[in-house]
Amino acid sequence: MVLKKFFLISLFLSSSLLHPVANADNLNMRSIGVAPSDIATPLHGSNMNAVLQRYGEPQNRIPAVGEPPITRWVYSDFTVFFEHQHVIHSVVHR
Repeated sequence: MVLKKFFLISLFLSSSLLHPVANADNLNMRSIGVAPSDIATPLHGSNMNAVLQRYGEPQNRIPAVGEPPITRWVYSDFTVFFEHQHVIHSVVHR
């Protein structure tokens, strides 16, 4: 039994060393129309009051949906997503 385990472990190790290393592809974000933005957006974790103070009143407030509640505030250049009262993500509009 011990010899069988040793043989299987040896076989696994030797076969894993013989496989070539996988190559990852790089995705050029510019090729699909996404470019870095110079638009300042709210930082992750900021609360709603801080966003209001810095960016002013949004053009549209979309009420909370789901659990946990996710609220969206739409500004002219970006949209801010909140979970409860805190920023979880900001997306710059195209």
